[in-house]
Amino acid sequence: MPESIPAIVLGGSGYVGGELLRLLASHPCIRPAAVVSRSRRHEAVEAVFPNLRGAWPGLRFTAIDDLPDTLGDRCAIFSTAAHGASAQLVDRALGACEERQCVPSVVDVSADFRFRDAEAYEAVYGIEHGAPDRMPMFRSLLPEHATTRKPRHVGHPGCFATGMLLAAMPLMRPGLVDPSLMVSAVTGSTGAGRAPRPTTHHPTRHANMFAYKPLAHRHAPEVEGILRASTGRGVQLHFVPASGPFARGIYMVLHARLLDGVDAGQVRDAYARHYAKAPFVHLVDAPPRLKDVVGSNHACLATAVNRGTLAVAVALDNLVKGAAGGAIQWMNVLHGLPETTGLATPAAAWM
Repeated sequence: MPESIPAIVLGGSGYVGGELLRLLASHPCIRPAAVVSRSRRHEAVEAVFPNLRGAWPGLRFTAIDDLPDTLGDRCAIFSTAAHGASAQLVDRALGACEERQCVPSVVDVSADFRFRDAEAYEAVYGIEHGAPDRMPMFRSLLPEHATTRKPRHVGHPGCFATGMLLAAMPLMRPGLVDPSLMVSAVTGSTGAGRAPRPTTHHPTRHANMFAYKPLAHRHAPEVEGILRASTGRGVQLHFVPASGPFARGIYMVLHARLLDGVDAGQVRDAYARHYAKAPFVHLVDAPPRLKDVVGSNHACLATAVNRGTLAVAVALDNLVKGAAGGAIQWMNVLHGLPETTGLATPAAAWM
């Protein structure tokens, strides 16, 4: 293993930031040098995240202007800030690294670097991009789907998008299905972030389930763009997300029409080939369950074919594989580490 890599965590006081710090406590190489939070500045990390008590003694949240004077030759920058805020924080952190002659690698978990240009971003999010000159430095895709040289920086696709890409990419690259894909997914309440909202308030969420933004969710055009860039094929994604009565996890089903002549064996072979060397993606025989994966960086997929229709069920943890764990997995790749480094913890099963 190489020497310790200092990390800057931006927007570190939210759920994803807390999960990132939890996972880094088991990482042998990456250590937080600064955890940035405007709202929690100067507070102890373990006071905001009591579950991290003892993991990072003495570590406090800081401001973006108070980064360490020295960071060494290279560093890792994780941004877990909200979209719209992340781009400016990333830009300032990159500038600080340039001043310190430190070579940074960035993994942004927000939406701010998932598009190739500011115009595409602004068309979906309706706000001005905070660092348009930095956008060409980033690529948005999953480590499992990277077929070319390592990107300089990564815009992590996000939680719903991770499930959709895991299900869709093995179908789209060889062209096995009609490019009109239908996806339904149920997510836990942590996907809405730490700030309470009417739809995440416990009395509303408990023992309840409801769809939201049907066929109008902004992750659909993000995934369409990633699939187009990675496969050269146009795709139409029809996505209906729903809120579930649980805290963690995403359960998703992708539906597609097989092209003439494509059978169940070809579909399964395509997934088996695609994920043969993917340590966190598992093709299982029966539909997966959330408790098989929650708390871990693993994702399970199962396929079913009947009368020319394909259904792909996907289970993953939205905070881990869909956010913090996926970000660490990417950072491992960017720094030449085995991508499983610090991510070997299995699912908690009975949480």
